[in-house]
Amino acid sequence: MANRRLFCLLLILSTGAHAQWLNLPTPGTPRSRDGKPNLTAPAPRQNGGTPDLSGVWQVEGTTDTGGLGESQISPYFLNFLAAFKPGEEPFQSAAVRKPRPDRPPLPPCPPARLPNSDVLPVPFKIVQTPGLTLILYEDFENFRQIHTDGRRLPRDPQPTFLGYSVGSWEGATFVVNTTGFNDLSALDALGHPHSEAMRITERFRRLDFGHMQLQITMDDPATYTRPVTVSVPLRLLPDTDILESVCEDEKDQAHIGHH
Repeated sequence: MANRRLFCLLLILSTGAHAQWLNLPTPGTPRSRDGKPNLTAPAPRQNGGTPDLSGVWQVEGTTDTGGLGESQISPYFLNFLAAFKPGEEPFQSAAVRKPRPDRPPLPPCPPARLPNSDVLPVPFKIVQTPGLTLILYEDFENFRQIHTDGRRLPRDPQPTFLGYSVGSWEGATFVVNTTGFNDLSALDALGHPHSEAMRITERFRRLDFGHMQLQITMDDPATYTRPVTVSVPLRLLPDTDILESVCEDEKDQAHIGHH
């Protein structure tokens, strides 16, 4: 499983910077005198006065990948438990550290999954409407629905990779609660596990036009002794858009780890 997840990491990073539309001015973008986007301008607002999170965003990285593609990635993409010293991760027991032999291997092009997709080093697009917020992931063209029409989370959902999400505003912070996960994916590229009991809470706070802070809390009492919270900065990618990203069949995975 370790080699498998290493391959998935290499597959993602080897794509390099994902292509976007070039020279596509985004309407409503504040600009300086030289015509460049002013990323420190005030955040746009919706009709109700809350910040408008719409736009193409990408997590800002702090960890060098050693030339594998993107120059920097978030440490939480590699290891969601990076804040803990090795051996001090809050596992419920030593048993959950071991790979599960009954867990089927992920396909070469794995589906989107949380919290990993929040810190993936590729762009994603947020589209806000009055009753629904969409997140469109450029990576393998995955999408996610966050319902803001007042509905509650389902009581007995069919487990999925991305779960079921509802959102609401707490002042200027967009809070998203997600449940209903399967246990077929991992928290990160290192393969830290989670159970179907996992709950994810995301808090999106747009600081200005070009910067947003995302706080992610993973709570899985069946696997971990306490919730784990991380915070990552997001930056706006102005005057561009996401494009198609196709994952093709690969032939290298079988050879990884055989040299």
